[in-house]
Amino acid sequence: MADEQFTYQDLLEYIVKGLVDHPDDVKVERKVDEMGVLLILKVNPEDMGQIIGRQGSTARAIRTLVRIAGLKAHARVNLKIEEPEGGRQPREGQEEIKNEPAKEVKDSPSLEDLTI
Repeated sequence: MADEQFTYQDLLEYIVKGLVDHPDDVKVERKVDEMGVLLILKVNPEDMGQIIGRQGSTARAIRTLVRIAGLKAHARVNLKIEEPEGGRQPREGQEEIKNEPAKEVKDSPSLEDLTI
């Protein structure tokens, strides 16, 4: 591997495949424009939680590593993690949070109505 050129795209693919349960579903698309290089990451919907991490910490770390590798190649690299169709589904054992209308507040006695 000493003679091979290890690109930021290869690095991203290597890191992500090591984290997910479905490494065959990992796809990295590369787009170049005047703003730099955009890497678009697609993974199996079941693996999204592992890529994002708690409060986005894993995704933030992956983005940092890819940017640093891009700097070495003199490129401005950004990472977009594409949300799969039907994403943001609740985990097993968790209920889906539903937006319910606000409950009606019944008349309550005001401070003026209270007697001492």
